[in-house]
Amino acid sequence: MEQMRADWDALFAAPVDAHVEDVVANGVPCQWIAASGARADRVIVYLHGGGYQVGSLVSHSELMARLSAAAAVRVLGVGYRLAPEHPYPAPLDDSLVVLAWLRGQGYLAQEVALAGDSAGGGLALSVLLALQLAGQAPPAAAFTMSAWTDLTAGGESYEARAALDPINQRPMLVAMARNYLGNIAATEPLASPLHASAAQMQKLPPLLLQVGERETVVSDSELFARKAAAAGASAQLEIWPEMFHVFQQFPELPEAREAVAAGGRFLAAHLSAASSRKNSS
Repeated sequence: MEQMRADWDALFAAPVDAHVEDVVANGVPCQWIAASGARADRVIVYLHGGGYQVGSLVSHSELMARLSAAAAVRVLGVGYRLAPEHPYPAPLDDSLVVLAWLRGQGYLAQEVALAGDSAGGGLALSVLLALQLAGQAPPAAAFTMSAWTDLTAGGESYEARAALDPINQRPMLVAMARNYLGNIAATEPLASPLHASAAQMQKLPPLLLQVGERETVVSDSELFARKAAAAGASAQLEIWPEMFHVFQQFPELPEAREAVAAGGRFLAAHLSAASSRKNSS
């Protein structure tokens, strides 16, 4: 596992065009990433992907820097604990601890947004559900890329897109889910947010879910967006033609640059709208 993590970091590590500062948020290692001109009075909390078992602040720093530039907002990357050493709910607990730390730093809920890719995208949605269950105000918005929302891997696309997806196949995802879940059912909403009730989804903040057309996990975003919208939440779905899992992590692709730019605009707009509402009140 340690070799897999090192290989993953080596694969995605890249020069970062941003100011980077390590910080420990109530015991959780994090990283501030601020592109030139990024505002510091708003925060995008970023939860990296990697199936809850690989991925890190190293592997995702370049993507976080581009998101910071696109939104003109500082990003706080979360180095949550990984399975199988730290299964559910460790990543969720660490994410909630970081949000509590931000509140202690003086940030209001509407001054914070969430973003994440793959497992981190699913984790961002789980965080929203957990905050709601705790009776806490939600962040201003959330942006996900190729979110893994269904740890049962039950969506139609797991079979229909299997021949198109060069990265994720159902047996691998089921095995990763087993390592993360331990003895918890794959339908537990705080681990597998697609299985949340309509009442839980009703109060979600505005969402933008991006996914590639060639992905086996297309259903994870499609079904989540449909279910959230049916419950009354604002859930915008973008399926990018011919794209693969977390294509946004490859800046040489024009589609990746366009998608991150769109995600940045979405988050910036909702953070600015929250600021306006606060000022008018």
